[in-house]
Amino acid sequence: MSSTLATYLACVRNTLTAATTLMNFPCQQVERHNKPEVEYKKDEELLLKPALICRNENEKCLIEASINSVRVSIKVKQADELERILAHKFLGFLMQRADNFQVLRRKPTEGFDISFLIIHSHTEQMYKHKLVDFVVTFMEDIDKEISELKLSVNTRGRVVATDFLTALA
Repeated sequence: MSSTLATYLACVRNTLTAATTLMNFPCQQVERHNKPEVEYKKDEELLLKPALICRNENEKCLIEASINSVRVSIKVKQADELERILAHKFLGFLMQRADNFQVLRRKPTEGFDISFLIIHSHTEQMYKHKLVDFVVTFMEDIDKEISELKLSVNTRGRVVATDFLTALA
């Protein structure tokens, strides 16, 4: 792991650990409902300042925290058109299965590729440090997965092109 990636992930981990200090707070607008304030955005006093952590212009993480929820939006590195297509398909595949991941949102925040929503009940049911580890490990592994997919596509293309050209010769 490069030093810039390690520093980036450490910063995300520290910010996310601080932001996941959540408490049970009912909605002030709708009685008997516990809406995530980071999504609802009706009471400005319940929202913290969003933290944008950038590794570069193509890879960044936005952490929006409130009194009872945290939304983590991630923009994955996409250096070329093939990586853009692979990331879109792979992340779309994951978001279609958002029910299997309790903290994954079906639709990402505008300008980002994937989003997680951690609410107060998640921190009650699961260990807070495990939730943070999951998000950071996801960020670490998604780059590896897309790079492996890109290598696989390039290798398959090379084999097909070789077979095609040998058939012509």
